Amino acid sequence: MVGGPNECYARSTMTGWTSPTHIVLLLLIALLLFGAKRLPEIGRSLGTGMREFKDSVTGNTPPEQHQLTPPETTTPTPASERERESV
Repeated sequence: MVGGPNECYARSTMTGWTSPTHIVLLLLIALLLFGAKRLPEIGRSLGTGMREFKDSVTGNTPPEQHQLTPPETTTPTPASERERESV
């Protein structure tokens, strides 16, 4: 008996998918499925989605940025000789 005469052994051990061994196994499977290059991108998008969900549930919204950047001015470039010949 682990925790005393009134405590069951099954309650004192970690069960389900929360034990460290299971978490490591899930991470290895994710690494094999998605690859090392995609995992940071997936984690970033998952974190952003969780943050947006939390903000929408709690009602915390970041202030909207209504400042527009000025458009870039471009000068027309003359067509090259080859473009003129093909037209």
